[in-house]
Order: sequence, then C-alpha cells, then structure tokens
Amino acid sequence: MKLASTLALLALALATEGCNTCRAPSGSGLTAGEARYFVNTDGYGVALEGHDAVTFFSENRPVQGSKRWQTRFGGATYWFASEGNLKTFEADPKKYEPAFGGYCGYAASIDRVSPVDVNYFQILDGRLVLQHNQKALDKWNEDVPANRKKADANWPGLLAKNARGEQVLVNVDDDGLALEGHDPVAYFTDHRPIPGKPEFQSNYNGATYRFASMEHRVDFENAPETYVPAYGGYCGYAASINKVSSVNVHIFQMVDGRLVLQHTPKAYRLFNEDLQGNLERADQNWPGLVACKGR
Repeated sequence: MKLASTLALLALALATEGCNTCRAPSGSGLTAGEARYFVNTDGYGVALEGHDAVTFFSENRPVQGSKRWQTRFGGATYWFASEGNLKTFEADPKKYEPAFGGYCGYAASIDRVSPVDVNYFQILDGRLVLQHNQKALDKWNEDVPANRKKADANWPGLLAKNARGEQVLVNVDDDGLALEGHDPVAYFTDHRPIPGKPEFQSNYNGATYRFASMEHRVDFENAPETYVPAYGGYCGYAASINKVSSVNVHIFQMVDGRLVLQHTPKAYRLFNEDLQGNLERADQNWPGLVACKGR
C-alpha cells in the first residue's frame, strides 16, 4: 500500500474516532447538577476575542491578552495582558466578566442574541456592557436605564434557552467558522447551502456563523437553536455509532425540523436505512461524545 493511501486511511480513522470509554449519561442533555453557561466565545472557547477583561476597567480600553496568562471562569477562557491582571481577575472574577455573557447589551434588551465589537463598550455601575456596533450603542444610549432594565429582565430567559454545559463540541474550521461559512438559515429557507458573507455573522456557543443576508442573521439571532446543525455540525450517522466525523456541507437533510449533516453519501444512506432508530441513537450518544471530545 502506498504511503499516501496509508496516511489517508489513518486520517479517516482519526476523524471518525469513537468514544467507547465515554458513554452518554442517562437521559439526554446536561447531567443532573451540571452548571449551565452561555458565554460569547470564539471557536477555542476564549471570551472577549482574547482581550484582557481587566483593562476595560483599568485603562478604559480593550487590550489584547496573551494565552501565556489565562484562566477559566464561568464556562469561558479569559486571556490577560499581564500576570498582575490575571491575578486581579482571579481575585474577583464576577467583577470583571462581561454583562449578558459578553453578548450585545442592546440585543439583549430586545430579547435577541448578537455578537459584539469589543471597541463598543461602557462601564455601567461597575459592569462591562458590550455592543454589536455603533448603531447598537446609539440605540442603547437612547434610554440607558430602560434598556438595562429590559436586558436584565430578558437575560434569564435567553440563558435558559441557550445555556449549555462546560464542555462544547462544535465543528468549526481554523477561523472558528461553522458550516464552512455557509448560511445555516438558508438550509431551511432555500433548502440548499448558500455561502454567508463576513458582514453578516454572529457568534453562538463557541462558533461563528455567517449569513447571506441581514434578514437571515436576524432570524438566527431570534431563535439560534432552531437553526444550528444537530450534533454540533458533525456527521449524524457517525454520532449514531458513537463516533465523531467531519461532514460534507452539501450532504444534509431536515429531520423533525433539525438540520442533520453527513460525512459521505454512504453515511447518508446508512443513516436513512433506519432513520428514527439512528436518530434516537445519535441523540443518546451525543452528550457522551461532548463529554469525551468537547473542550
């Protein structure tokens, strides 16, 4: 066998590695008593796009942190510009973590989830509040007290709807993009993958999603769990046999209102030989795969 073929088979084996030692907890979803988080992070679980949470307070500006000085808190990793700032954060992390999970304050005030630009921020009564862009900041500032009250009232519901456990397993590329940059909403509305645009994107549970239009981005932010692919965007058939595998974004189907992607035409065929049975097995296996393979 040629070396190239051997390497290809090895790569496939690694891509579809099983999780025989990590079984799903009884039932589905989070285990009993597991903490729930909803924090705006990149594909590597880092909050604030890697900026130092402390400098928003001490220097009134975002400063890029370093992975040399990092810590975990509340379901996210935070980077810092110095060891001193790391120690300051660890002494009182709740003081420095961003409000509304690091998502847009104005979006929360209208009961939506939206990413942020770390350059648009305010310190309000000792809380770091970030906004999506200048327009969101201007809308927020039209009535700060009322918008804060609405955002605070909406946040528990947004958290309950979107929260996850400490571990997350999402199929993203090196830039943190899900679905290879294709629009998740288009699978539902156009019944085909359509490339998204960088100007229309949103972060959700450790992944960046791009959209073909602002309308699709708004639809997603109003109900992200409706549109995110099942099994973290990994292969549905692989999940049904307790494995994790990459996908071809052009091989998909809608099953009970869920976007299910597959690795190859063979995986699609095998999954559909017993659609309901494989779907149930994938659902049962997925929490264990997240616990075993997630970050």
